[in-house]
Amino acid sequence: MPPAHNDDASPPPPGTRDPAAPGATDAIRDLIAVVDRLRDPEGGCPWDLEQTHTSLIPYVLEEAHEVADAIRHGDDDHLAEELGDLLLQVVLHARLGSEEGRFDLEGIARGISAKLVRRHPHVFAGAEANNSAAVRRSWEAIKHQELLEKEQARRGLNQGIHPEGTGIASPAAAASASPLSDRLADKVRGLPALAGAMAISKKAAAAGFEWESIAGVWEKVEEELAELREAVASGDHHHAQEELGDVLFTLVNVARWCGLDPEEGLAGTNRRFLDRFRRVEAALGGELSGRGIRELELHWRAAKAAIRAEAAPGGSTPQEPSEPPAAASTAALSPPPA
Repeated sequence: MPPAHNDDASPPPPGTRDPAAPGATDAIRDLIAVVDRLRDPEGGCPWDLEQTHTSLIPYVLEEAHEVADAIRHGDDDHLAEELGDLLLQVVLHARLGSEEGRFDLEGIARGISAKLVRRHPHVFAGAEANNSAAVRRSWEAIKHQELLEKEQARRGLNQGIHPEGTGIASPAAAASASPLSDRLADKVRGLPALAGAMAISKKAAAAGFEWESIAGVWEKVEEELAELREAVASGDHHHAQEELGDVLFTLVNVARWCGLDPEEGLAGTNRRFLDRFRRVEAALGGELSGRGIRELELHWRAAKAAIRAEAAPGGSTPQEPSEPPAAASTAALSPPPA
């Protein structure tokens, strides 16, 4: 069931709609009722009844990425639809947890509400935070304390029990020898690999594990690329996979130094490639098989030129070149760096 409305809460800012208003609350109840019906053993949907937390993982990830895509495209209708799909995943997991007697939607909602209040003492408890940097520092400090308390509770230290049962443990005994690494491991556990690499890179750099200048980062890129080439040439797939990861991680550091977002950069490249590839495919009547690389390169360059012309003020689609480039290659089919 949805969380109870807090009558003591401050009213929403002028010009905004209270998300806990009766209409929104009724809509949440309707969604819960629909999911309950889908999971009803006596007349529900066979597919929904087969689902588990594990089987739904791909759908949670897919819906989250589709929300991000809708945001990037600035399409409000699409965003509202995708947020609904993501909300469905939350309600489905809550229903599964409730069936198993582990947790429910009310507990989920109350838990996140309590966390937000706890981590915003400058809003709810009279603390001061005059800018976003201060808010981030406070948030991280509170989160770190929460993690320590959870670890102490797990070990039984809150009851004065030594992990080995030999007496009272001192605070030093509970301290980790690698607290930053522990926090980072917890932070990146559920992140996509690129986002996780950026988080690790930022925290490690803040702790002093950093190059003196970006020149050192570029040197590392060249070093890792050479090792990747060597690993690929050796035919050792596992080694090549590791070296590929090293190259990507180092490029994430380049992005950090330059203030770039690698996830957004790669997403933009994907979009540009698909836009060009779609035009190549359309120009060939949807049939790519059997085409030579020179012909494909010709259409690729034409698509690229057309997109640039359309983006220019007062631009128009240029005519296709009559001759293919003198030296076409598969590399030319790849989009340029973002």
